This record gives sequence, C-alpha cells and structure tokens, in this order.
Amino acid sequence: MAYIGRSPIHGALERQALTADGSTTTFTLDYVVGSSASLVVSVAGVLQEPEVAYNIGSGGSQIVFTAAPASGDAVYVVFLGAALEVATVGSGVITSRTELSAQAAADDLVLIYDTSAGSLKKIQKSNLDTSLDITGKAELAEQAANDDELIIFDKSASAIKKIQKSNIATTMTYTKSTGTGDGSTTTLTINSGRAVDNVLVFVNGICIVPTDDYTISGTTLSFATAPSSGAEITVRYLPI
Repeated sequence: MAYIGRSPIHGALERQALTADGSTTTFTLDYVVGSSASLVVSVAGVLQEPEVAYNIGSGGSQIVFTAAPASGDAVYVVFLGAALEVATVGSGVITSRTELSAQAAADDLVLIYDTSAGSLKKIQKSNLDTSLDITGKAELAEQAANDDELIIFDKSASAIKKIQKSNIATTMTYTKSTGTGDGSTTTLTINSGRAVDNVLVFVNGICIVPTDDYTISGTTLSFATAPSSGAEITVRYLPI
C-alpha cells in the first residue's frame, strides 16, 4: 500500500466496532483515551469530526455521539493513542537516592503533592512555608524525660534544630531583699507572688523555719517574733 508522506515504521492501531441501534449515543471504549482527537471515528463510511459529532466521556472511557448512529450503520473507532497510566512511585525510588549532605539551597527543588490540583509538582525550597504551627497539638501532661526532644532556633547556625532536654542548660537567677531589725517591727515588704515554700529567710545568717518563724501574705512577710535591733535580715527568692 502506498502512503503520502513517510510510511509507518512499526506498530499497529487498535480498532473497535460498535453496534448501532438508532437510539444509543454512548458506548464504552476498549481503551481509555486522553481526548477526542485520540480517535478516528467512522459512521457508515463517513469520518466524524471530534468535538462536533462526538465527545469523550467518563474520563476517556466512553465515546458519546451527538446523534445516535442509525441501526445497521457500520460504526468503528480507531485508537490513535491510549491514555498513559502513570506508575506509582515506590518508596525505594526515594530511599535509594543519594542523600543531600548539606543544607538545601534556596533554589533547590522539592517534590510535593498538590492536593488542590491532585497532582505531583515541584517547588523551590525558598517557597516552602517554614513556620511551625503547634495549634491543636497534644500537650505533654507530665515532666519531659531527659531524652525527650525540643525544637530550638540555633542563632549561631541560623537554623531550626532539635535538642534533648538533658542538654538544656538550666540557668537559675536568685534575687534577694534585705532589711534591718529594730526589736519591734514584725513585718517586711517582699516581692509579690511569693509563698513560704519558695523563699529562704535569714536573720543574722541563721535560716529560720517557715510557718513557725514567719508567714507570708501578698507582699508582706510577718515574723512570729520581731528581729532584734540591728539584726541583719535577708530574704532570698528561689526560682519559681
């Protein structure tokens, strides 16, 4: 057979015959196609125009005629191409790749799945939202274990990192108030938010007993017995 232009080198086109009954307009195709242009359609020996005489339906699995082919008409379709089935990317495809051993550059590309478009896309690292949203996360209702990890921002590296609780330096700051006894005054004004359990009270260097020797109400520390005249009073605040 002679051809106009280059002759086919290899391959064969699939053909499907349809049975017309004068009323049916929708037929299921043997192959899923990507568009109406992927088919050559003949009705009674007349080629049909895509998007005019027929369209594709159900995601490319059906052909829908504008008008039902007449009963007895010879109807067939030739598939010029079937829709490509994209294979699922297995975990090994990722895990077998060479790991990037340095921080990704701002113009490096990352693969993401765009849920709004339902497709895999690429995105530059610089366009990733790096904010940490902890809203709605479960709260740890007990003291953190030493090997629990926290998120911190390392200013020396300008990067977010994780750190074990045991590696956090707990710097404690102690403050104090002082006074001098006069033999009659039994109260001393102290910092607010304090209780007998988180202060140490010394009179002339001797630590006196909470509740027995003094009480605290608001910003007032009350001695059970007034410190003697000239006695050095020191109230050391414990971290809370």
